[in-house]
Amino acid sequence: MLEKKYNHLEVEKNKYDFWLEKDYFKCGKDKTKKPFCIVIPPPNVTGKLHLGHAWNTTLQDIIIRYKRMDGYDTLWLPGMDHAGIATQAKVDKKLKDMGIKPREMDRQEWLNVAWDWKREYAENIHAQWAKMGLSLDYSKERFTLDDGLSKSVTKVFVDLYNEGLIYRGERIINWDPEAMTALSNEEVIYKEDKGAFYHIKYFIEGSDEYLEVATTRPETLFGDTAVAVNPSDERYKHLIGKNVLLPIVNKLIPIVGDIHADPEFGTGVVKITPAHDPNDFEVGNRHNLERVVVMNPDATMNENAGVYQGMTREECRDALVKDLKEKDLLIKIEEMTHSVGHSERTDVVVEPYLSKQWFVKMRPLADRVLENQKNKDTKVNFVPARFEKVMNHWMEITYDWCISRQLWWGHRIPAWYKGEEVYVGTTPPEGEGWIQDPDVLDTWFSSALWPFSTLGWPDNTEDIKRYYPNDVLVTGYDIIPFWVNRMTFQGLHFTGSRPFGDCLIHGLIRDKNGRKMSKSLGNGVDPMDVIEEYGCDSLRYFLSTSSAPGMDLRYDEEKIKSTWNFINKLWNASRFVLMNLEGFNKEDYTLDDLSLSDKWILTKLNKTIKDVRKNMDKYEFNNVGNILYSFAWDDFCDWYIELAKINMNNTTKSVLLRVLTDILKMLHPIMPYVTEEIYSKLPIKEEESIMISNYPKVDKKYIFDNDKEIMDKVMKDIIAIRNLKANNNITKDAFVKLEVSNDLESIYKSQLKIQDDKIINEEDKSLLNVNYTSNNINITYYYKGQEIDNSKILEEIDTLKKSIERRKNLLSNENYVNKAPKNIVDLDRKKLDEEENRLAQLINKN
Repeated sequence: MLEKKYNHLEVEKNKYDFWLEKDYFKCGKDKTKKPFCIVIPPPNVTGKLHLGHAWNTTLQDIIIRYKRMDGYDTLWLPGMDHAGIATQAKVDKKLKDMGIKPREMDRQEWLNVAWDWKREYAENIHAQWAKMGLSLDYSKERFTLDDGLSKSVTKVFVDLYNEGLIYRGERIINWDPEAMTALSNEEVIYKEDKGAFYHIKYFIEGSDEYLEVATTRPETLFGDTAVAVNPSDERYKHLIGKNVLLPIVNKLIPIVGDIHADPEFGTGVVKITPAHDPNDFEVGNRHNLERVVVMNPDATMNENAGVYQGMTREECRDALVKDLKEKDLLIKIEEMTHSVGHSERTDVVVEPYLSKQWFVKMRPLADRVLENQKNKDTKVNFVPARFEKVMNHWMEITYDWCISRQLWWGHRIPAWYKGEEVYVGTTPPEGEGWIQDPDVLDTWFSSALWPFSTLGWPDNTEDIKRYYPNDVLVTGYDIIPFWVNRMTFQGLHFTGSRPFGDCLIHGLIRDKNGRKMSKSLGNGVDPMDVIEEYGCDSLRYFLSTSSAPGMDLRYDEEKIKSTWNFINKLWNASRFVLMNLEGFNKEDYTLDDLSLSDKWILTKLNKTIKDVRKNMDKYEFNNVGNILYSFAWDDFCDWYIELAKINMNNTTKSVLLRVLTDILKMLHPIMPYVTEEIYSKLPIKEEESIMISNYPKVDKKYIFDNDKEIMDKVMKDIIAIRNLKANNNITKDAFVKLEVSNDLESIYKSQLKIQDDKIINEEDKSLLNVNYTSNNINITYYYKGQEIDNSKILEEIDTLKKSIERRKNLLSNENYVNKAPKNIVDLDRKKLDEEENRLAQLINKN
């Protein structure tokens, strides 16, 4: 028997260990079953899991539990990401706090500390996965720096290099001066910052005339090696080939004609700094200009900045502007707000920086993806489909990917140098004097191989043959460029197929007011705290049912409380069923001689199973939650359990058991703990654990559409009569004149709480009366009039008016009607109709 009160802490205790001991999470135990595989988007090992990860993994666990119950051989492969920049920053901070300078350590000594960090935080993540109830196959767990994945990474690098798709070159890259490493474009976050256009005089050689140059970055002036004008600009084309005097530096630099200079923008004259701007770099290549680097890797000014050497770039800007003013070289300062790139990891302003790095040549790889997406049989299917455009657009505009990082934590680049010689290979070169490249690869380089490297590639393992391509990837729309796109082109290139069939996209978690969660706003939520307060099942149900695929989710603690109430309702209903099933066994189970209400609930159950399966297969878990909530709360708890009390025979008990069992099974992927607890108490069950029981299927033998229609009309009568009693303040002392068919009498009498001693055969003219008539029932209540409390009626009228206005505004919003789940919109329409009817009744009454 269940405890009297639902206590999530007690319910969730020890169940995860039980599942692990029974090996329920392990794949491959029955090779006759169809395989189904998900590889977890690996969290990094820098700390605690956040609410977004809880949402992401909940959706995956729902899918994997559903497929496991539906007869598949399921593999949900866990793993973690080494997260190069983020982890190195955390380890460095730890060392600095200990008084140790990280870069003065031996590289291997530092790596030993980093591996200790990884082991500590990996255990934390395991504990949090357990609290979330995630049914991961830990026997398959991988880490992006383990030996097998390192082998995969090295092979991919070497193969791409040998194919001419990886090269080393000097280019303008995004440089993080705090982490002191290169970044890919996807690792740069643009923010609106206050800035200014500084209008500076560049005097023409041998003349008192000058060109007015506007720049947002005067501190890079020391690296100017030309100014450019458009060859078609009538104002300046005669100056092409002449020189200007570089302010402060006082050296001559040429005036070049180039289409990069836009006659319609600013003054039409641009300074060209090839070592500090990607566009200027291309101009420099076209005109064979010198590349002068003016900053150190930490963004302080170097020797090319003259007297400003050693200053930070911000200090240099202030000092330089002051000197330009004093020398009458500054025309004006035009303040403005502009978009400035910041490092995703350290949040410092990124510096465009000339550096020799390793790059992936993207065009051939991207073109193959674009071609593959035209084939409906081999493409990656995005859910919702609109997100395919995000991937395709990225593939169309892509640029070469900078993959080298100036870090110690990561896969070291398999390249060695001896003088001008370069060797790239899976094993070190033979002979003396070779020095390995000190840089490591971008974390996303190894993550891009995750769907197949985790299964043993490049070896042709049994796991690769059975579980690749993966069936579905679940991820947020914010990392489609970082990860989804790269997995797709690497999967196609190295395996010849897409990495996964479906790509389920979810949004971002925001606070109740729609703001992004962040430390600075103090609005972050720790999922472990929510679990402690309300339980894992409440959190999972909220996360999976409060947002449609692809949409953002607003965190609302009130909704989690209401979910806890729903679980409590289910718990109490289960206690009622179990109390009535004491001593009940297999021999007692029968679905013969079904009553009207039995047939009604079994028909509703089969419709629910059909609708739930349809939405589970489409990943529309928000609809699944709403359907199950409505069936479990309204149909089962509020109606059938009350109807079952009329005649608690073995058939009724069997229907109660059948319906409760299937409700638990359908809810299990979303609410694993409470469903396991209740299922374990059932007197008849097919398996030891609900996790390995069969997911419900539609049983056409128990669909009774005609009986359901009759029962629906009876219920409609009952609701109308209850409203009639409430509107007229009719109490239980009222007398009743009742005309109803014998087969329905017990239902009406029980649900309307009509006692035999209150039934009369003749009308009583001394009392007030009110009548309700339908095809099934003719009922008249005789009652004494009572004083009506107008204040309560007015209060209800005011509440109804506000609610009606809110619903009308909502339903007039095309965006809501088109994008919200259909069943939610239909429910709003139904509620609006009910509220308008109720308002009309109250106004007439008042």
